[in-house]
Amino acid sequence: MAIPHASSGEPVDVRPLGAALADTRNSALFKGRDLEVMRLVVPVGKPVPVHEVPGEVTLQCLEGRIDVVVDGRHRTLAAGDLLYLAGGVSHGLAAHEDASVLVTIALRG
Repeated sequence: MAIPHASSGEPVDVRPLGAALADTRNSALFKGRDLEVMRLVVPVGKPVPVHEVPGEVTLQCLEGRIDVVVDGRHRTLAAGDLLYLAGGVSHGLAAHEDASVLVTIALRG
């Protein structure tokens, strides 16, 4: 079954999930030829392992607090904080409290 994505010109709600956070799964909001945007739900105790992607990445914490490990250094993001990562930079995430993050990835062919 294909994952539904937003179409060009279609609004997408990225407001904090609040009480629905615990029951919400990760979702790809849209994926184009050069850009992918997803909402990543990061519960406490379920970290995202350190990895890297070829394209540039932004992480915008929508709610909660997360620890982002960037090339071995720790950065804390709270609701409203945005972090930019150059392509190929290793990073991982862990939640200080249940969180959702808007992730934007520039895709490389």
